[in-house]
Amino acid sequence: MFSSPRGTADILPEEAREWQWMEGIARDLCARYGYGEIRTPLFEHTELFHRGVGNATDIVEKEMYTFVDRSGRSLTLRPEGTAPVGRAYLEHHLNALAQPVKLYYVGSMFRYERPQAGRMREFHQFGVEVFGSASPLADVEVITLAHSFYEALGSRDTLIALNSIGCPQCRPRYLEALQEYYRPKIGGFCANCQRRLERNPLRLLDCKEEQCRRLSQDVPPIYDYLCSGCRAHFQQVQELLAASGLAFQLQPRLVRGLDYYTRTVFEFIHSALGAQDALGGGGRYDGLIEDLGGPPVPGVGFAMGLDRLLVVLRQSGRPGKAETDPQVCVLAFSGLEKEGFLLARQLRAAGLRVLQDFGERGLKAQMKWAGRTGAPWAVLLGPDEWQQQKVILRDLTAGGQEEVAREQIVPELCRRLGSAAGER
Repeated sequence: MFSSPRGTADILPEEAREWQWMEGIARDLCARYGYGEIRTPLFEHTELFHRGVGNATDIVEKEMYTFVDRSGRSLTLRPEGTAPVGRAYLEHHLNALAQPVKLYYVGSMFRYERPQAGRMREFHQFGVEVFGSASPLADVEVITLAHSFYEALGSRDTLIALNSIGCPQCRPRYLEALQEYYRPKIGGFCANCQRRLERNPLRLLDCKEEQCRRLSQDVPPIYDYLCSGCRAHFQQVQELLAASGLAFQLQPRLVRGLDYYTRTVFEFIHSALGAQDALGGGGRYDGLIEDLGGPPVPGVGFAMGLDRLLVVLRQSGRPGKAETDPQVCVLAFSGLEKEGFLLARQLRAAGLRVLQDFGERGLKAQMKWAGRTGAPWAVLLGPDEWQQQKVILRDLTAGGQEEVAREQIVPELCRRLGSAAGER
């Protein structure tokens, strides 16, 4: 017996309906906001993540699935979506299009982490990226899009945590202040934090170790170190969020776990997830495209874990499901299997969801099977009725049946099931 690798899971048809429902809402929202879908490869050149995500991040240091292919190239299963989308933006010269370019994606990501509820080694993200606008309006648009997504799913207890981490002009002063704060205490921090104090002190704010978080309680807030441009940008983001009616909470230690972020960073927090309480997040990454070898292009976006979101939705009540239940079963007596097959095709062409028994069992067994499918209606093809140009329409919910003319069965079922395709 084989089983799926640790940290991965099969998504079976019934559960897949929940995923289809979530993804359908995401796609509908993105269309309304003017975002186009992009699909990047599942693996990229490893250097893309070293340069884009940052060598001193947990992702690059210890979480990536990296392998060497038969030509000796180092490749990595994508651990996040922004760097691949940035690479595609450059490779396909999307900077030549009218800016900003607004993109979204839904797909699998891979990180070697300790599996737990909502945190798998293969996980699924919905994310958006906006390239080509430095406006605070772009920041607030992606936040409001994410908030609208959570609301549409019925997750209304989500907190917006907000911060600014400055820019390359003002951040160095803050990094010096962090090092000055941490050096006398660094012996009490975890090995990762001790190693990062000189390389990337901002990462110390992102450590999840309880001892490190406790020792960071009195760290100086970044707001005192922001330059006038970053301060004005952050103020406008707050004002626009307030004008949009969105409540948020300033969290001066929020930095996110990726090195490409600048200025605005944000997370969506839900208490049902415990210590690892972030459903998703994002921010501005104005230097990413330059880091990947391109021209200066501002950017902002978010990514949210759909696996974690499903955990929350299931705790607060079952999530919705895509409409995939069968509506009609076609059952044929022996000798009328071909006619049943052709009728099923007609019904499907009219927009109905149809199951057909393949005639490998008697009518009694077919009826029992139809009752287990959940379909509300069955069409029975019997030899006597078929000779008279009729079929039997059976109500599988309330019981009872009636004869219907063969040429009327498609429009009749469409009428009863409210099929828009049938009404055309």
